[in-house]
Amino acid sequence: MNLEKKIPDKIVSTAALTRILQQAKAAGNSIVFTNGCFDLLHPGHIRVLAAASGEGDVLVVGLNSDTSVQKLKGKNRPVMDQQARAIVLAALSMVDYVVIFEEETPLELIRQLAPDVLVKGGDYREDEIVGAQFVSDRGGRTVTVPLLEGFSSTSLIGKTKK
Repeated sequence: MNLEKKIPDKIVSTAALTRILQQAKAAGNSIVFTNGCFDLLHPGHIRVLAAASGEGDVLVVGLNSDTSVQKLKGKNRPVMDQQARAIVLAALSMVDYVVIFEEETPLELIRQLAPDVLVKGGDYREDEIVGAQFVSDRGGRTVTVPLLEGFSSTSLIGKTKK
């Protein structure tokens, strides 16, 4: 069974997404961006994604590539490869598009997509959020979503190892 055929065509390249978002903006839609590794999707991720989807018309999720996750989290991560993580995210009705990026931070992707709203979990202060200044300088805004205590991919992985 090919899972990719079971979900809408939401996993897109940066070039394709840039064109899609230009059309969406021209139609008056606001673009919301969030990003992360999303290794072992859990209720905390769902909370951030649900909140993000309510902040505008089109929700884009920037997904760290496998190489990027390894640089950030260590050689034993990610648990699921980037295609599997992208499929899981794209299967969520609240997510409009998933784009995989290779860099450790999504700054270049944010600059290229120029979202109206940037959303991150509450473990970040606005001045720590990559791209917040760029979005603000363009008249956009940054939103932080309170964390859901007890959920993180790292802690879940630790629990499964015990």
